[in-house]
Amino acid sequence: MRILHTSDWHLGRSFHRVGLLEAQAAFLDHLVATVHEHRVDAVLVAGDVYDRAVPPLPAVELFDTALHRLAEAGVPTVMISGNHDSARRLGVGAGLIERAGIHLRTDPAGIGTPVVLADAHGDVALYGLPYLEPALVREQLGAAKGGHEAVLAAAMDRVRADLADRPAGTRSVVLAHAFVAGGDPSDSERDITVGGVAAVPAGVFDGVDYVALGHLHGSQTLTPRVRYSGSPLAYSFSEADHRKTMWLVDLDADGAVATAERLDCPVPRPLARIRGRLDDLLADPALAPHEQSWVEATLTDPVRPADPMARLTERFPHTLNLVFDPERTDGDPGASYAQRLRDRSDQQIAEDFVAHVRGGTGLDGAERAVLYGAFDDVRVDAAEREVGR
Repeated sequence: MRILHTSDWHLGRSFHRVGLLEAQAAFLDHLVATVHEHRVDAVLVAGDVYDRAVPPLPAVELFDTALHRLAEAGVPTVMISGNHDSARRLGVGAGLIERAGIHLRTDPAGIGTPVVLADAHGDVALYGLPYLEPALVREQLGAAKGGHEAVLAAAMDRVRADLADRPAGTRSVVLAHAFVAGGDPSDSERDITVGGVAAVPAGVFDGVDYVALGHLHGSQTLTPRVRYSGSPLAYSFSEADHRKTMWLVDLDADGAVATAERLDCPVPRPLARIRGRLDDLLADPALAPHEQSWVEATLTDPVRPADPMARLTERFPHTLNLVFDPERTDGDPGASYAQRLRDRSDQQIAEDFVAHVRGGTGLDGAERAVLYGAFDDVRVDAAEREVGR
């Protein structure tokens, strides 16, 4: 069976105030064309269809058009909700839409009920695991604890139990939206850390033939059977070096991944991160290939130059982000606040603040647990409010 694995469309998202709806429409054109060209048997969308719980109307219209085109292609499509989606909104009309071959899996109650497709070698059971906010689904899934690993393990127990009751030789695919250990994050994903634990082990998904992951925006292979497709477009400059693709995966008669090919997505405009003193950036001939790119420029001038953005856009008209990182020694007290916070999580920043006001004394284990719990409570409260909208 040939499956096309994609995720993290984030319909309605902008890139540094530049609307991406036209680029997202071009990607969906490419997706439908790929389905026809490669004779795909099933399309998998592993969450974050939209960028926010209440998407703008043009994004909803684009999604509606995509559903109609996939239905007209006659190729079954399985989608799950991600942490950016409103599961309830995305799942409205799922029963009716399913008659057209579009299978929306947004309700944790349906985790153990697969979409069953067949080919010349028999059945393939496709299980959709929507994003599982631990505090909201732990009791429903019967998880012993409240972390991501516990709820995903409980969900996979349901998958394996259902699979065990199916005919021998039934192949299996799981769609999941999670941060799995070994994955490489970027700046554009929303943090789903719980209790300071950022990732779940890939072994949670043991017992199935292929795992189509969403959430991380870089295409990556954790094991031959566990892969992230990544987002089809770049949503932060941290993705400047990403090759944006979808996975075209062939499962053989035994469920093994016979082939896995990365198919490139359309690039609306390349990304470039340039760094140096302003005068050097404006004069360096090696930067000529970036003159039509979306540019993030980091200026290292010891003193902030006059009109830097206006001067940069004369050569790089699509400069979107300007960062100042003056040339200083690491111990220089003049180092920027942004520089000191770079690559640090909210929890790490809070811990540093506590240590600062205590005169250098950090948190003990119990205090750190309280702080982590507070961050988790804020995130869960936000998730509950989105569910209740």
